[in-house]
Amino acid sequence: MKKILLIIPAYNEAGNIEKVISGLKGEYDYIIANDGSIDDTVKICRERNYNILDIPINLGLAGAFQTALQYAYEKGYDYAIQFDGDGQHRSEYINGMMKFAEEEKYNIVIGSRFIAEKKPLNPRMIGSRLISALIKIVTGVKIQDSTSGMRLFDRSVMKRMAYEANMAPEPDTIAYLIKCGAKVGEYPVEMGGREFGESYLNFANSIKYMWRICFSILLLHAVRERKEL
Repeated sequence: MKKILLIIPAYNEAGNIEKVISGLKGEYDYIIANDGSIDDTVKICRERNYNILDIPINLGLAGAFQTALQYAYEKGYDYAIQFDGDGQHRSEYINGMMKFAEEEKYNIVIGSRFIAEKKPLNPRMIGSRLISALIKIVTGVKIQDSTSGMRLFDRSVMKRMAYEANMAPEPDTIAYLIKCGAKVGEYPVEMGGREFGESYLNFANSIKYMWRICFSILLLHAVRERKEL
């Protein structure tokens, strides 16, 4: 049996973390990468004996995820899956994503909301369309849900992302890995909505995020040295 670890980055997710872990129903190994939370996230995790990497300062998603990827790689996991701590991702798709990766020999599988339906025409999804278009231009690969945060990585990608700099779990890194030879597929999923707390991607931050990712895809990763997987 292949081993999979769910990596759950968490920053101030006291209102959501219990639901996330209970939703796994004890069926999956997981690690909560607490990213310097200042609410009761750590207290709740300790009281309920959840598996947690307690990062004492806020590193941001990239640093927290990379720390947990190092843990996953050193523990010998075959796959790691990025699984949000806000309750939006659903565990019922995990086995399907892993089986899909194994059968099709994918290095990365993205949980996609838009295989069977079109993206809505709101500002956030317009930005997602632009990012998808840029990935297609620079790699030749069409990704329908480029901004999905539910992503599965095999061991070869896990190693690259865990130990190399500038390898955040973001669309520009996916584009770079494709150019390095990674095979990427999409698996149909549905996602819920955040119940408690606020996403950092408000309107202003969404605009900044979109332009940063687009700039990185077009310029930074375009000139970055490619290392084959």
